[in-house]
Amino acid sequence: MSSRTRVVVAKPGLDGHDRGAKVVARALRDAGMEVIYTGLHQTPEQIVEAAIQEDADAVGLSVLSGAHMTLFRRVVELLAERDAQDMVVFGGGIIPEADIPELERLGVAKIFTPGATTQSIVEWVREHVGQPVG
Repeated sequence: MSSRTRVVVAKPGLDGHDRGAKVVARALRDAGMEVIYTGLHQTPEQIVEAAIQEDADAVGLSVLSGAHMTLFRRVVELLAERDAQDMVVFGGGIIPEADIPELERLGVAKIFTPGATTQSIVEWVREHVGQPVG
């Protein structure tokens, strides 16, 4: 079993803007984590399949399209259906503050909004990924 944290970074849906996802992926990689970037236009099913195949510890989603409630919900549901709910789901993008409590209720561990630093994301992942749930 690898001691390095494995994170799948994904861009679900039709959003074609991936600079932020790539910056976060690079920051996590530079911090010593194994990062698998799935590319643009991924379905929740493709993301979950990649996360399971890669034996990921976490799934980071970037959503700028406004479809965050649907996309995050579906990824969390699919992980549960595949008995992989131990993977930590976090994300960021253009997500209204008012939606964050509902996303957390659905099982999303953390949402980073615009202005979050890569250092804060790396530190959060280090602190929360691979830790016992509870």
